[in-house]
Amino acid sequence: MKAIGFERHLPVDHPEAFRAFELPVPEPGPHDLRVAVEAVSVNPVDTKVRAPRHADPDHPDNRADPSPRVLGFDALGVVDAVGAEVSRFEPGDVVFYAGDIGRPGSNAEFQLVDEAIVGHAPRGVEPGDAAALPLTTLTAWETLFDRLGLSPDGADAGTAVLLINGAGGVGSMAIQLARAARLKVIATASRPESRQWCLDLGAAVVVDHFGDLSDQRAEHGIIEVPAIACFNDLDRHYTAMAELVAPQGRLASIVGNKSPLPFQELRDKSVGFFWEYMFTRPRFDTAARIRAGRARSSIRSRRWWRTAGC
Repeated sequence: MKAIGFERHLPVDHPEAFRAFELPVPEPGPHDLRVAVEAVSVNPVDTKVRAPRHADPDHPDNRADPSPRVLGFDALGVVDAVGAEVSRFEPGDVVFYAGDIGRPGSNAEFQLVDEAIVGHAPRGVEPGDAAALPLTTLTAWETLFDRLGLSPDGADAGTAVLLINGAGGVGSMAIQLARAARLKVIATASRPESRQWCLDLGAAVVVDHFGDLSDQRAEHGIIEVPAIACFNDLDRHYTAMAELVAPQGRLASIVGNKSPLPFQELRDKSVGFFWEYMFTRPRFDTAARIRAGRARSSIRSRRWWRTAGC
């Protein structure tokens, strides 16, 4: 099969940053689907995995492992073959998924993916649009409903949730998911067009994430927020998050910190802090990994999304 990959971690403008390869068509394991890939999208994780490890292109640290390394962490395609123990899919099903960072990616004619992290693709949506959904949408879903503990079915209707960087890829999905769950969405943005984008997606309030979040809460009558998600620059926003979160509330972040976080600020309010990493379930083969596939099936059934960020 044809695939696009790399043998060395090189700058993206290097002539050998990516190459075309002929690779064997993979054979599915017991729980695998072999998918004939029809559409893919590019995410920040692709750039991070590909990025140089050393300034010298020929340095051993820049050798890809495995080689060639095939990227691609979002895809839509048709199931071509199934493993002996697959129960949820059959050949001919159209599926979408975000794959597994530890396995060869979707920039190839065929890809193996565990059925537990796959969903049936939404009907009536162009393949390229559907392929742009899995990674950002599943990250948003897990942040809201797994890490922050909110209900996707409306049981927490009216509960306030603050989404920092609401106009980004994950934030755009989170606003729509939260709106569908009837939560009160407070989003942050900066530029007029990104602020309007958040409002159009369903945010009730938009504040400036470059301003003082604590000061802005008074302007909008926001006292405390039970759930806060950070989708950008945790170091900048952590102090405000710790101040704004309600007692016994929850904080979640998809981005790491560069400096130590003073978690003692959360102790007196018994606040929980949670990391969200969409690849945790497939990477560690957790018992709950099937939830990823079920979340995608729910995403498929809810025609609420707009896929372009601002």
